[in-house]
Amino acid sequence: MSHRPFPGRRSVLRGSLAASAALTLPTALGSAPAFALSGRPKAGWGVQTGDVTCDSGLVWVRSDRPARMIVETSATESFRKSRRWHGPLLGADTDFTGTTRLRGLPSGEQIHYRVLLADPDDPRRTGEPVTGRFRTASARRRDGIRFLWSGDLAGQGWGINPDFGGYTIYNAMGALDPDFFLCSGDNIYADGPITSSVALPDGSTWRNITTQEKSKVAETLSEFRGNFRYNLLDDNLKRFNAQVPSIIQWDDHEVTNNWYPGEILGDARYTEKSVDVLASRARQAFSEYFPISTLRRPDGRVYRTVRHGPLLDVFVLDMRTYRNANSTDDQTTDAQGILGAEQLKWLKGELSRSRAVWKVIASDMPLGLVVPDTGDGKPNIEAVAQGDPGAPLGRELQIAELLRFIKHRRITGTVWLTADVHHTSAQHYQPSRAAFTDFEPFWEFVSGPLNAGAFPASALDNTFGPERVFVKAPTASNVSPAGGYQFFGEVDIDGHSGELTVRLREQDGTVLFTQVLQPGRVGQ
Repeated sequence: MSHRPFPGRRSVLRGSLAASAALTLPTALGSAPAFALSGRPKAGWGVQTGDVTCDSGLVWVRSDRPARMIVETSATESFRKSRRWHGPLLGADTDFTGTTRLRGLPSGEQIHYRVLLADPDDPRRTGEPVTGRFRTASARRRDGIRFLWSGDLAGQGWGINPDFGGYTIYNAMGALDPDFFLCSGDNIYADGPITSSVALPDGSTWRNITTQEKSKVAETLSEFRGNFRYNLLDDNLKRFNAQVPSIIQWDDHEVTNNWYPGEILGDARYTEKSVDVLASRARQAFSEYFPISTLRRPDGRVYRTVRHGPLLDVFVLDMRTYRNANSTDDQTTDAQGILGAEQLKWLKGELSRSRAVWKVIASDMPLGLVVPDTGDGKPNIEAVAQGDPGAPLGRELQIAELLRFIKHRRITGTVWLTADVHHTSAQHYQPSRAAFTDFEPFWEFVSGPLNAGAFPASALDNTFGPERVFVKAPTASNVSPAGGYQFFGEVDIDGHSGELTVRLREQDGTVLFTQVLQPGRVGQ
């Protein structure tokens, strides 16, 4: 594989990150751009690329004022020979963000790009270009693939801490030169205000950069937008975004904790009680701040397939938008489940049609780990497993149907990747250990958080026979990033043998666990 050089971690974060951790950033930086600004348009929030395939990709930027987005691409950093792409007009309706789709790119090549922001009234007046680079997926199997995954950023009140170096995990991830990064949800914590300081158990203090929009739970569109902008104050993340494409999915904290459609909140922090209203605003901000191929569809859906050449298809699930209400999850029939009927039908069809050696199912929630929802004082279930080790019940019925389908259609190379539970682990699911047996063995790997509170390992549910082969988790709840337990995962697919190697890594890149899987098998 070719290697993308990644700059070393800066000793001090510049600009606002070098200021006092108690600093509250001015409203002008965290809200709509001020039209009184002089000069040329600026792109102070960096650039991103997303959903990159063998011949296409999406480029994102945000301006500080109305501007026309222009993207130039080249095979070299000199841009001596470049191709120009005219993007959208960036205005207040999208919070001055925009995405341009690049098509007809060469496969398996590094693409250098720069984004120019032009004055809408005078195209000759452009701001300083912002540069980035990415590799397109290779159409040649022999080139191999490396990608990373994790989730959960700025959760439980643990935000950007300049004393800690900010989101340092992105430097360790960038050093591995991945083809892309899969974020498995909880890109923000819209329900998690960030204060200027938090007392740590050892008597020291965690200090956060703060903004007006992060001072309360997000309810308005402006507040949701401000949550996404908050993370882009971190130089580590912006540098990573400029060099590594993303595949983004969402989970609950992009809206509010453990949400489901139709829910009416009892949380006294909210004046807007309708989750459907909050989710609509959150989805708009989500679509504005990430380059995602499906969000411009009329249905605005998040689930999709991202094809990465002959070795890999990634099936990005949405276990949030189409689920039924959280409950004790012990019903004996459940057509809606956690995916909804239409998404399940889509997933079956996509898996059947896939000719990729490996089929990664990017799940925003784990299958066999019990994730409770006790927010209203009831013993409800947030994910799939409910702790009953017997035959499938509730949302497990839909997963059982999918696993049975994979077995009987002889679909090979399925691997499940997830985050959500704020620890890292590897589970092997085996019918000989299970109450439900009509499936082939498979692996589920868990990683995260990126920068959030860490929590003890979740209990296992034996319905699908999971064995926890590896786990690293704290014994206390909500351990800060300063206490460790921040994780990401790596997947390497060898272009010659087809072997898939999973490595679970700590915040600094240390390998904790390795598992090698062989291609061509139904299940693993």
